[in-house]
Amino acid sequence: MEKFFDPKSVVVIGASNTAFNLGATICNMLKDYLQYKGAVYTVNSKGETVNGCAGYSSVMDIPEIPELAVIIVAAKNVPRIIRDCAQKGIKRIIIESAGFSEGGKTGKEMQREIDDIAKANSIRIMGPNCLGTLDTRTKFCCFYGVNPSLVEMRQIFETPGTMSYIIQSGGIAVLVMESLYYDLVGINKVVSIGNKSDVDEADLINYFQNDETQVIGIYLENVDKGRKLMEAAQKSRKPVLIYKVGRTQEGVMAAMSHTAGMANNDLIFENACRQAGIIRLQSIDELHSLPKMFTEMPLLKGKRVAMFTNSGAFGSISADLLVEAGLQVVRLKPQTQEKLQKAGQVFNIKNPVDIGPAPPQTYLDIFEILLSADEVDGLLPLLSVWQTFVIDTLLELLKMCKHYNKPAAIYTPNAVAKSIAIRAKHRIPIFESPEQAVRALSVSNFYYESLRKRNLISSGLSEDNEGISRSETKAAS
Repeated sequence: MEKFFDPKSVVVIGASNTAFNLGATICNMLKDYLQYKGAVYTVNSKGETVNGCAGYSSVMDIPEIPELAVIIVAAKNVPRIIRDCAQKGIKRIIIESAGFSEGGKTGKEMQREIDDIAKANSIRIMGPNCLGTLDTRTKFCCFYGVNPSLVEMRQIFETPGTMSYIIQSGGIAVLVMESLYYDLVGINKVVSIGNKSDVDEADLINYFQNDETQVIGIYLENVDKGRKLMEAAQKSRKPVLIYKVGRTQEGVMAAMSHTAGMANNDLIFENACRQAGIIRLQSIDELHSLPKMFTEMPLLKGKRVAMFTNSGAFGSISADLLVEAGLQVVRLKPQTQEKLQKAGQVFNIKNPVDIGPAPPQTYLDIFEILLSADEVDGLLPLLSVWQTFVIDTLLELLKMCKHYNKPAAIYTPNAVAKSIAIRAKHRIPIFESPEQAVRALSVSNFYYESLRKRNLISSGLSEDNEGISRSETKAAS
């Protein structure tokens, strides 16, 4: 699998100097933008060099056996090219061309022909109808048509992260990459698998267990091998987040026309996800908004949540959200309330804890009181940044969460642009709405419980002040 992400040589079949040629954009990405160190060859009818990449009229003429072939030609020509690759000895192929099993009877026949050739020659294929792979650490990317000046590619590659995506749609891949850049978690790898005639999401979940990946995000339009997927997810020591289309009949039909394959019975899929410990996402934006809850915070080991706000209305709003999410608005013990009363400037010592204008120490004292309370499993701070010192207290909160091994899902009731700017500048895991923050707590608790049910963590973690933190999750893999 590694050669799909870190090949020592690549051939782009279909790259040419024709205007708007998509294969040429791959050559440009590799050689001019990423300064890829390996050899890049091109194959086209004229055998011409493309963007400094040596050109040949056939893969048979290339002076070495490339470790990876990327095919982006008309679908009708792909079976012949696959035969040439097999004869050459190429064992890893990405087919970015469309028009196969999603394109009717002729396309399905070509797909079967390709599959037969690959199987007979021990070739692994990604695609067809995909974008291919991106790896920020090896600085490899074979996405076609990407203009680095329009996508934050440079920043994505300059700040490698721990989030890896498995995406059936190329458009969704670009969306989540751009969106995640404006959040906290960096990209490790992105795979666009398209029709997944061979390499599928289960193969990649297994592969990501042994690299820098910390959280796995998946966008699916169909599930061909449900048991294989569920078994891979069930064994995973890393959170698997899936957004799958096809909840309605109309969605099923749309998925069939896009990447070929029935979107399956959604109720069955939902129940299977729950048993396997898969976090089923409710919206596309959760693919980039939720990962920080796993990378920046301990897991929520119970359902009892304390709220702390300097704007009472958001306490009321979030109380409803917590209950609707299956969490508990914890009843604070008398001794906890007594400590809060002594903190000063506290309007309400019950949950949600509500304060008026107060100095920084009041914020810090309340964080400490709530996180140290035995009856509190996690914290939902709803704190408007009305003074810059609030930012400083939130930075201290991050340290306290690690110390007490309890998470906080932070929401700042300010304009979204302001909250995002604070998040980016100070690296604070701020959510953009109370709904996002509550949802993050909910999935954190679901994942913790799923680990326990799958016997992937021991009991009594809170008593031992242990847990699945960022470093432990990575080490356990």
